[in-house]
Amino acid sequence: MSFINDIKQAFNKANIVEKIIYINVFLFFVTFLLTDFVINWFALPAGFDDFLYKPWTLISYAFIHQGFFHVLSNLLVLYYLGNLFLNFYSRKQFLNCYFSGAVFGGIIFLGYYSFIDKSDAGALAGASAAVTAVFIAIATRIPRYALQLRFVGSVELWVMAAIWVVLSILQIASPEKGSAIAHLSGAVFGFMYAKQLEKGNDIGKWFESIADLFTNSFSTKKSGPLKTVYKSGKKSSSEEVSKTKQRKINDILDKISKSGYESLSQEEKDFLFRSGKE
Repeated sequence: MSFINDIKQAFNKANIVEKIIYINVFLFFVTFLLTDFVINWFALPAGFDDFLYKPWTLISYAFIHQGFFHVLSNLLVLYYLGNLFLNFYSRKQFLNCYFSGAVFGGIIFLGYYSFIDKSDAGALAGASAAVTAVFIAIATRIPRYALQLRFVGSVELWVMAAIWVVLSILQIASPEKGSAIAHLSGAVFGFMYAKQLEKGNDIGKWFESIADLFTNSFSTKKSGPLKTVYKSGKKSSSEEVSKTKQRKINDILDKISKSGYESLSQEEKDFLFRSGKE
């Protein structure tokens, strides 16, 4: 039982990216033990008629992996780039991007095989569309940010993203092109998500709204009588500090986009690191 308690404690201490990874690992083992049942009921079918009987598969498919290297590659990318995503975006924005990317990839996959190619295709499973959305979103936000890769050296995010997309395009020529369609759809969504956030629009906010509604419906907390709150015309000092901090973060991100991460001073790097941990 101590082993289970250790897992519970690790899960509770984990950030949102790590929690998604834990869930995927757990469901991978469930899929390994109950493959036929899980694929039949939780993978996204290619036929629209089949989908109507299992609408939940539009999200559940993103948590189903059959191959070890499939789940390993997805979760490694998610771990490194998902945590990098959290340094520049909020926890809710990560969830909005991740789940919206999965849904968008699933819709395009379903639409392709329902209206364009009506051949007998296998069901879609895997988090690739969601992971790709997060990958491309952060690469769009800070394209000149460089990662140090073992045996390779420093590689900027836009280069890694381009390679990732090209590999997906090449996969379209294979019989398993359905997954490639989902990958590319996730990439398109990730790019749009980052660009729209720059304009102040969170196009994945629908997921946040549904999650809040679901959470509130199961909340046992009762609200007390309504109170009238009078707001002063002056902004609080904490709001001013928050705005000043955000402006500084934006200035640093603009510098990264123009000149790369290495152009930052040590003070700017430390400030960005501390901001990402808050």
